[in-house]
Amino acid sequence: MSSIDVKGMSTPDETRKPDRTTVEVVGLGDATIARLTLQPGWRWSECIKPVAGTASCEAAHLGYLVAGQLHVVADDGTEADLRSGDAYRLSPGHDAWVVGDEPVVGLEFESKTAETYART
Repeated sequence: MSSIDVKGMSTPDETRKPDRTTVEVVGLGDATIARLTLQPGWRWSECIKPVAGTASCEAAHLGYLVAGQLHVVADDGTEADLRSGDAYRLSPGHDAWVVGDEPVVGLEFESKTAETYART
């Protein structure tokens, strides 16, 4: 493996496009990173649940919100608003939705989630 590995997110290795969702994935050695773009009106339970087939999102997320606002509700009742500029970690078991009219753009650094999120 090279000591330097660089790839542009504008030319991802894989792109997934479920309803109101774009997931652009790049592999860097043994790490995988994804850029998620969620359109206004996006809600996990409506757009990704049919793909995932689980009652709530069972992915662990570690990321950074580049743009927009996302509201997250965990299965245990905990709620949070993620805004542009926020780093986040979400445990499995949650729903989320875009707040407002601006798309949400986030970078996902949890390799397993980046590899599998919204994959049919």
